[in-house]
This record gives sequence, structure tokens and C-alpha cells, in this order.
Amino acid sequence: MAPGESKDERDKRVALLWESLDTRKEGHIDLTGLKKGLKKIDHPLKNADDMLRNILQDVDTNGDGQIDYNEFRTFIDHTESGLWQMFQAIDRNHNGEIDKGELRSAFAQSGVTVSSAKLDNFFAEVDKNNDGVISYAEWRDFLLFLPLHSTSDLRAVLSYYTATGNLNPEGDVHINDLRGLDGDFELEWLPIPKTVAMWMSFRYYERKLTENTPQLGYFIAGGIAGVVSRTATAPLDRLKVYLIAQTGPKATAVRAAKDGAPLAAAGHVSRSLGGALMELWRAGGIRSLFAGNGLNVLKVMPESAIKFGAYESAKQALARFEGHNDPKKLRPTSQFLSGGIGGMVAQCFVYPLDTLKFRMQCSTVEGGLRGNKLIIATAKKVLNANGILGFFRGLPLGLIGMFPYAAIDLTTFEYLKRALVSRQAGLEHCHEDDVTLNNCLTGTIGAISGGFSASVVYPLNVMRTRLQAQGTVLHPTTYSSITDVVRKTLQAEGPRGFYKGLTPNLLKVAPAVSISYVVYENSKRMLGLK
Repeated sequence: MAPGESKDERDKRVALLWESLDTRKEGHIDLTGLKKGLKKIDHPLKNADDMLRNILQDVDTNGDGQIDYNEFRTFIDHTESGLWQMFQAIDRNHNGEIDKGELRSAFAQSGVTVSSAKLDNFFAEVDKNNDGVISYAEWRDFLLFLPLHSTSDLRAVLSYYTATGNLNPEGDVHINDLRGLDGDFELEWLPIPKTVAMWMSFRYYERKLTENTPQLGYFIAGGIAGVVSRTATAPLDRLKVYLIAQTGPKATAVRAAKDGAPLAAAGHVSRSLGGALMELWRAGGIRSLFAGNGLNVLKVMPESAIKFGAYESAKQALARFEGHNDPKKLRPTSQFLSGGIGGMVAQCFVYPLDTLKFRMQCSTVEGGLRGNKLIIATAKKVLNANGILGFFRGLPLGLIGMFPYAAIDLTTFEYLKRALVSRQAGLEHCHEDDVTLNNCLTGTIGAISGGFSASVVYPLNVMRTRLQAQGTVLHPTTYSSITDVVRKTLQAEGPRGFYKGLTPNLLKVAPAVSISYVVYENSKRMLGLK
């Protein structure tokens, strides 16, 4: 018997509950009647047909498909007894109330790792009067229909809660959000088919309209990350494009390498980089080093936003396809596909701006046009020569290269991030959701993933850039097809030609990707995203 409640008071409370459920006053309740009764008292299970069938089977001891008062009373007595024992076990100081610390300790002792956010949400759902503690009455009323075999298991309690009321990504409590279940355990603790999800919330259709698209916050975070990182590394990008545009063989470096003098060859490369920087400086000083950055920022805002947004959306879709609805538990192949899809979708949207940027950079020379005049002149030249299709020269190569680049980059980053988070959670004895990697670690794994992926696909990047920049002042050579650019590059420069500008590209990629991921992760935290 609960504290502060006499036998008569308890009998009266149970009788009133029965009267509320027996809406037709027939002395027995079938599944339809149980649903009506739960709707009358606005219980979270009022639309959970499959779960209610399981409850009906537990209560209906004679198997006639109906519940009479005696069966109901037996169920209540058994369930409340188990809930009272559990409540006493959690209430360590035996003051008749459960606080968050006691609840957190109880979950830990049961082997359940619960994030702080989920614990706070569960506590708030049970604490109906919002006084900061859970009374036995609140505990009993919330868990009253917990299946008979589960009243002593805190894992089952959390599963039951997840199936009846959970916090969605927007911060609203929705009935039956199965996606919020922690990855430490599944709903095997309760006989709840996952399809019951679609029946347990009046907001189901609203959720269906939004769950297949990523939140706006992911696009905003991705856009901010792209603008900051590209602007910070614009001079290195300018140097890379300049070197890719140079098609003449460097005879001195080639000869030194063939003669077995790698240091001399490396020295020539260093002088080439220095000479390229001097030429770019003479073409317009500091403004020349940032030529095309305005277009780059204009391009990268939607590009990064679409890339990260499509990536998050693909992860959610593939998680549903795999049947667990948890993007954090994706198989490696699905993680790889998500990254590739994000990169390809973004590339298609911004490719014309990419072409315009490369051609503008290859047309920036000493005494030439500058700024908007150069942009307009470059765009007109492309339109006059090839029409609108001129802005999409090299797109197949771009997509072919972008898929493995984005897939390797994002997959490597996620893998390293997950490994570090898991290790940190183990060291701090907390849930992984409560671990926040510092900016140094985030930047480091971003640099590793970005540098590795950029190196793998760099030859495709060179060919694409040359197709986009063909016929400009710095790259006068023109090409008729992808095979033509491969043939002419091999003839003029050999295999080394496919790695022109790799050094400044790696110097650019490491800080660019590091900054991008640091800003992206911090932006997500600021926007309340996971």
C-alpha cells in the first residue's frame, strides 16, 4: 500500500479509475471500450492498438477477450506492488520522493546509460506538478499500464516511456517517438511492434511531412561553416587553380628528378610556388590573392548548406531503410552513401558558379579587368561560346569525383569522431550524447579526413578544373571531351600533370576542412542540433 493512502482511499481510487474506463457501464471492458476509456482520461496509450492488445491479454486472465473488475483489480494490485518496490529501491534516502540524482544512479546501477537530455525529459514527463521531485503517486500513475513482467526493470520503464512520450528534435514532447530510444537497448523489453508508432500521436502526419527533410538548422550550420573556411583559405585556393592552369612541363624539375636529384627537384618546386605567388601578387596585390572569393562565398553558402543538409537527410532516410531509425547506428556502407549523396547533390546546384569562379581566376592578369566587370565579361564569354551548357563543362567528372571525395571525407570524419566520443564517454563514465569534443580534436580529424579524401580524387579535380578553365588567359588550351583533356595532359606533362597544385591544395584542404567542421559542429550546438 502506498504511503499516505488508507485501504478505503485506495479502493475508492481504483473504483473511480474503473468507472472512467468502463464508459458503457457494462461491468466489463473489451479492446474498443478500453480505448474509449483511455481517451476519456486522455492517457498516452489511447491510440496504441497493438500495445493495448498486449495489455488486454495480460489483464484478461480467463481469456474471454474482456476485462471484468476482478481481473482489473488483480492487475492493479500486482502492478502497483511492483511499482512501489521499484520506487522504494530508487528512493535511496527514503523520503518518499525521487530526485534526478537518485533516478540517474538507479539507471546506472541497472546498466542503462541515459543522456542528460533524455533523463531531464523523462523526469519532466513524470513530474506532473513540476516541483522538482517525483512522488509515488506520479510514478504510479505514469507507469500503471507497464506490462506485468516489467515492473521491476528500469530498462523496461525507459522503453515504455520511449514508446509513450519522448522529446523530438524540435524540443516538443510527442506521443510515441520511437526514434528517441537510446542505442544501448531496444524495445525487446516490451512487446511493442514499431508500427504502433504511426497510431500513437495525433501529430503523426505533421511528423511525416518533416521527418524526411533535415532541419533548417543543418543548412544554416553548413552554410556558416563553408563561408568561414573558404574565406580563410582563399589565397591557397587561388594558388592551386593558378598552378593547375599551367600546362607547360617544368623541364628543370623533370631533369633533376630523372638525374636522381630529388632535393634539387623539390627546390625547384618550392621556387615555382614562390614564383607563382609573386606573379599573383603582381597581378593585383592582396586583391589578386582573393580573386573569385566573392563568387566562392556566394557558391559555398548554398553548397555547404545543401551538402550537410542532404547528408543529414540521407542518413535519416537510410537509417529508416535499415529499420532502426537512428542515424548514429548506420552501417559503414550507408554512411559512405550518405556522404556521397550529399556531395553530389550540392555539386549539381552550384556547378555554374564553380565554373565562373575558375574562369575568372584564370582571367585575372596584371592590367586586366577586375571585380564585377571581370565577372560579367567572363560570363558573357562563356555564353557566347557555348551557351548555358558552357557553365556545365566537366560536370560528369565533377560528380564522379565528388561522390568518393564527399563520401570518404564525411565517412572518415564520422568514424574518427565516433571513436573519440566513445573513448571519451568511457573515460568520463557518461553517455556519448553528453560528450563534446574540443575544437582542437574536431579540427584535427577534419584535417585528416579532408586531406585524405582530396588526395584520392585529385587527378579528377585537375581534369575538371581544366575543362572549366579552358580558353582563358592562363589556360588557353581547349578540349573536346574528357578523353581529350586526359590525352593532352599526358602528352604535355606526363602523369605528374594530374597532380599539379596538389601541394597548395593540401595546404588549403587541411585548414579549410578543419575550420569547416569546427564551425559546423559549434553551429549545430548553438542551434540545439545533434
